[in-house]
Amino acid sequence: MTSGFARGRRLRSTPAMRRWTAQTRLAPADFVLPVFVKEGLTDPQPISSMPGVVQHSLDSLRKAAHEAAEAGISGLMLFGIPAEKDAVGSQADATDGIVNVALQQLRGDLGDELVLMADLCLCEYTDHGHCGIVTPAGVVDNDPTLDRYAAVAIAQARAGAHVIAPSGMMDGQVAAIRAGLDSAAFTETPVLAYAAKYASGFYGPFREAAEGAPQFGDRSTYQMDPPNADEALREVAQDLAEGADAVMVKPALPYLDIVSRVADAVDVPVSAYQVSGEYAMVEAAAAQGWIDRRRAVLETLTAIRRAGAGSVLTYWAVEAARWLR
Repeated sequence: MTSGFARGRRLRSTPAMRRWTAQTRLAPADFVLPVFVKEGLTDPQPISSMPGVVQHSLDSLRKAAHEAAEAGISGLMLFGIPAEKDAVGSQADATDGIVNVALQQLRGDLGDELVLMADLCLCEYTDHGHCGIVTPAGVVDNDPTLDRYAAVAIAQARAGAHVIAPSGMMDGQVAAIRAGLDSAAFTETPVLAYAAKYASGFYGPFREAAEGAPQFGDRSTYQMDPPNADEALREVAQDLAEGADAVMVKPALPYLDIVSRVADAVDVPVSAYQVSGEYAMVEAAAAQGWIDRRRAVLETLTAIRRAGAGSVLTYWAVEAARWLR
């Protein structure tokens, strides 16, 4: 009998043994739930490409927020779909804009029980579907867009957002938002920057959910190019220098190497966004019986945490939290 070699199986022999030796653990507080709220809805509207996810009415969002709080997750990331859109996304900072009304209601309902994060971008609010002001030549004009971002950040903070989360990938966006918040006496409101957001093919279902697909061209000139890794670290460093309090990598699974490198490089909280395409692929495969849905969901979430993300934005947040309790 051979006995002179290490036996890794000794530490995998029972479920209790595997729990004891696990290096990465999931908890409900690791998760943030992205939610969509659409102006004018009386009932939640299913999203065909994201089974189980809906565009909320204000009332259904309030119910979902209470369920999220009861499940023990950390927060919500709010996206809004207005009834009317225009070239400058004026509903994004309107007092009666859908996200700002939702923030007011949720803050009134829940106080500080959940962290209410407001995604800050213009793509859902503009009639052209791009993330900023567009020139007559069809180019997103970076610097005038920053003025809009600052105005939207102030409106979201006034409405009750605990965290402002700019996702437009405009150069200088964090500095402009930080200056705007400080000028309006929101010096204590943190900024979670979508610092490394890639021009990804995994956003397709989100375009249906948020109704913000670009009407021409794409976002490759302002979102990051998928082959690049070092650039992500430069973007993160720039956002931190401009005053970001936390940073995010998006998407998550195709960019676990970026999550890991960012987590190693910074001393602020790091989030990763498990995006709509990641969600839809698992749901589609599970619906065909090709994979074990629960195992696959938890395995993907564990992988993102193992890579170094302190929190994960995931559409499975509440369901996964209930599994873990």
